[in-house]
Amino acid sequence: MMTPPLILVTNDDGIHSPGLHAAIEALSQLGELLIIAPTQQQTGMSRSLPPTFDGRIHPIELPYGEYVYTAYHLDGSPAQCVLYGVLDCARRKPDLVVSGINYGENLGNSTLVSGTVGAALQGGDMGIPSLAVSLETKKEYHYNHGEDVDWRTAQHWLKIFAQRAIRSQPWPEDVAALKIDIPATATPKTPWRLARQSRYAYYISIPTNRRTPDEPAIMDYDTVVDPHRVEPDSDIYIFAVERLVSVVPLSVNLTARVSFQKFDEQLRLGADAAHPAHA
Repeated sequence: MMTPPLILVTNDDGIHSPGLHAAIEALSQLGELLIIAPTQQQTGMSRSLPPTFDGRIHPIELPYGEYVYTAYHLDGSPAQCVLYGVLDCARRKPDLVVSGINYGENLGNSTLVSGTVGAALQGGDMGIPSLAVSLETKKEYHYNHGEDVDWRTAQHWLKIFAQRAIRSQPWPEDVAALKIDIPATATPKTPWRLARQSRYAYYISIPTNRRTPDEPAIMDYDTVVDPHRVEPDSDIYIFAVERLVSVVPLSVNLTARVSFQKFDEQLRLGADAAHPAHA
């Protein structure tokens, strides 16, 4: 009898996120689920491992239909959920890590901020194929659990890519995770396309215009897309302009893609200019 694949499921919106519960429903027939998520909202935590986490992992029962899952939550980051889930909670190495379904898309260089993506990269760095799945929602739901979100299309695409991720192993060495962003207008028939992460920001921070430094003021943000500037093969263009499902293979290698020889020469010339030889 074949052992069913073990899928670790997390979500940066917290253990009670409807997006997490939608992911559980989508994955329930694909294998054994290990569910571990932050106790509270942890959006924007990237791949951080905060030292304030006290190490305690709390079991919780999550009902799904007639079945009740024993899940876990901890007062830490999404990446810590994956780290502790794999090393402390799993009885065997997971075959797949799923982070999502997230409230709100993660595109362009704003991807580096995402707790959803950070959790997936943590899994990928541990040698586990990982998915970061995000659905376009109203902005006011990015930090709050909106109850009127229709998860069915996102569930469809999560199930599709979870099946393919399990069946297509091993992935290329430099692929740690797939970042999947689903427009609110998408359907199961919407095409998907492999994309590059755009170099441009998708979320733009807005100055607070505070009057004094100690005045309480949280920066707001907005989305900005210039279709004439953003790269045609990028996640922003494919998602925001073409309105297709964007799938980006991510690496944990952040090395700049430049000619080392040319950049080395530039840096050395800069040093010589700063410290010219004495006559």
